[in-house]
Amino acid sequence: MPDPALSVALVTGSTRGIGRQVASDLADRGWTVLVSGRSAATARSVAAELAGHGDVRALEVDLDVTDAAAVEAVPQAVRAGTGRLDVLVNNAAAFVDWTEVASAADLDAARAVMETNLFGPWRLTQVLLPLLRESPHPRVVNVSSGGGSHGDEQFGLTRRGGAAASYGVSKAALNALTATLAAELAGTGVLVNAVCPGLTATWPGAEQMGARPVAEGAASVVAATVLPDGGPSGAFLRDGRPLPW
Repeated sequence: MPDPALSVALVTGSTRGIGRQVASDLADRGWTVLVSGRSAATARSVAAELAGHGDVRALEVDLDVTDAAAVEAVPQAVRAGTGRLDVLVNNAAAFVDWTEVASAADLDAARAVMETNLFGPWRLTQVLLPLLRESPHPRVVNVSSGGGSHGDEQFGLTRRGGAAASYGVSKAALNALTATLAAELAGTGVLVNAVCPGLTATWPGAEQMGARPVAEGAASVVAATVLPDGGPSGAFLRDGRPLPW
């Protein structure tokens, strides 16, 4: 298991919501955490707000994960900021209007969702993999959704009547990417897993839909971050337990 006192995690999309809570929780455990967002200035502000939890720093890149140039700048910024990286948490994501259905979807908008939810994590993992390989306990955690699975009894791919189509398709693709990367990296020590945080109260009115507190959703992500060596790889997890997808 990674030693918190010697571990560095980068959490994308961590200036608010689940990502911010994950950053806070890891810092509470003794990790050094790099907070990132589309604005490095906002990331610096959030890092200052979380300073009471431990060693929280801002990634000095305006990190839009759909911007190839910004992503390419991340490895150097990580080396400059912490000198190492042990865990990448791909949390940044885009959602769509719930009423979107595949037969009528604006494919330009759908493509934008795929750029954030699939190609963003894919690109960032590619550029950071050399740095992760230097870690004794490397981990990649992709924050996915039961909406991209057949295993979620409430919001799975066939449970929504086709709603939020491009979001579900993008998260299914992220699960597939997770499994594919894990197979490629088997035996290298790099654990790659996807996590569903569950329906989480990250927008007004979510509680009325039965969403659980942000802290509970974030805990599901943290559980995958701190997996022991030899733990699962290529899995789709919720609350530390496998979820079919």
